[in-house]
Amino acid sequence: MKKLLLASAVATALAAPAAVFAQAAAPAAAPASPHTFTGNVTLASEYLYRGIAQTRGEPAIQGGFDYSHASGLYVGTWASNISWLSDGLVGVTAPIEWDVYGGFKNSFAGGDWGYDVGVLTYNYPARGWPSGVAKPDTQEIYGALSYKWLSLKYSVTLGNLFGFTVPVTGAKTSGSGYLDLTGTWDLGNGLGLTAHIGHQDVRHFSAASYTDWKVGVTKDLGFGTVGLAYSDTDAKQNCTTGDPYCFVNTAGVTYQGGKGRVLLTFGKTF
Repeated sequence: MKKLLLASAVATALAAPAAVFAQAAAPAAAPASPHTFTGNVTLASEYLYRGIAQTRGEPAIQGGFDYSHASGLYVGTWASNISWLSDGLVGVTAPIEWDVYGGFKNSFAGGDWGYDVGVLTYNYPARGWPSGVAKPDTQEIYGALSYKWLSLKYSVTLGNLFGFTVPVTGAKTSGSGYLDLTGTWDLGNGLGLTAHIGHQDVRHFSAASYTDWKVGVTKDLGFGTVGLAYSDTDAKQNCTTGDPYCFVNTAGVTYQGGKGRVLLTFGKTF
């Protein structure tokens, strides 16, 4: 019995240092990288921007890339096909909207609150641009405040808003602002609900100011997310009176850019 106890004690003494050595030899976990790179692609039944049609009811393919740092700094780019410029301007080829943005965002108060400030440029590479017509390239600065599922964002232009100038007077629309209130809810099982209301104020051109709203649902399928939404506006679009959001193409066909419609999307982030 004594021999058994002695042998057990020796075995324990020999095993303990080996275990300690094995733990010491295990590689340490690599620290998490402060850099994050993501990409995204979306197929949409059409491109709506703040409730206004950008592809005249035709499908759109969209996508972008983003970089963010753990400090809160981020930059990104995004693009989509469009038709509204080529439709309305004879001889102009402008099939793409290309956006570039950057800013800083973070959370506070235990993570329930968040903020986001930055600058966004909308670029429209075009050929055949007519002289004397304001180009639609636009720069905005923005600030947003969020609380859990609710966010409030305000964007203001530094120059003309998408080439808008006031009829007759030719006054610029610099300083136009857009107020965006959006709520997003996680319903569980990959389902989400989104509700939005926004107001676009076009400075010095009240006839072009309008309110838009949207409500929709999303479903995460694992290999991507499908979305279904209804969007509408009170934008002035009477084609018989030449309202700002009645678009006329080169063939003379009119289209109400701010009318209510259903939007179907499928997107993937990677």
